[in-house]
Amino acid sequence: DAVFWKAMGNTFYYAFFVTIFKNIIGLTLGIIMAKKIFCQTLFRVSAYMPVTFSYVVIGVLWSWIYNPMFGILNKFLMLVGAGSLIQGWLSDPNIALSSVMVVDVWKWMGFHMVLYMAGLQAISKDIYEAAEIDGANAIIRFWKITIPQLNSTLVLNIMLSVTGAFMTNYNLVNIMTGGGPFHSTEVLLTYIVRTAFSFSSLGKANAMSIILFIFVFTFAFAQLKVMTRDENYE
Repeated sequence: DAVFWKAMGNTFYYAFFVTIFKNIIGLTLGIIMAKKIFCQTLFRVSAYMPVTFSYVVIGVLWSWIYNPMFGILNKFLMLVGAGSLIQGWLSDPNIALSSVMVVDVWKWMGFHMVLYMAGLQAISKDIYEAAEIDGANAIIRFWKITIPQLNSTLVLNIMLSVTGAFMTNYNLVNIMTGGGPFHSTEVLLTYIVRTAFSFSSLGKANAMSIILFIFVFTFAFAQLKVMTRDENYE
């Protein structure tokens, strides 16, 4: 089934890049928000607020934002003189999936921010002070202290990102594009649901569901073993 393999490729592409950007942005926001900044509470609430919205609300909202006729994104690009960047964000097969992925990252970056903030606040300041006395600059302190100390938080965030990208991408894709155009945003879950309830092929849908489960379970198990190998050794 060519559509199945297309959906499989889209799902892995979606999971890979969504996981990367959720964690990069979440960690960056966590580092910023863990410090004393102006209007700290306001920025924290603003960053976390999308997490509380339902997928239906977010899907409809961003469909309006991306709308080529009255969407504020294209209007904004015209206003700032960047009309050449105007796209059919959900109608162009080349960028439709990426447009949906942006929405997913926007929704969940605040959730990962909170987890990273908790991990950062658990790191003793004495370690940073000792490293600073020894002459370690900010970059060295980040790679030699922050990242190793955040290992368990990183494992949790990446695992949640990966499994979430595999198992909860149905809502956004279904609401915003329905898997189109030309299956360019088709993911396994949308194709499984369509196969079961639109094509009434329950056996095929069940087989695809089992394949998806095996992939996700294997990936999550391997990731857990690799990222906690030092702890297991100890």
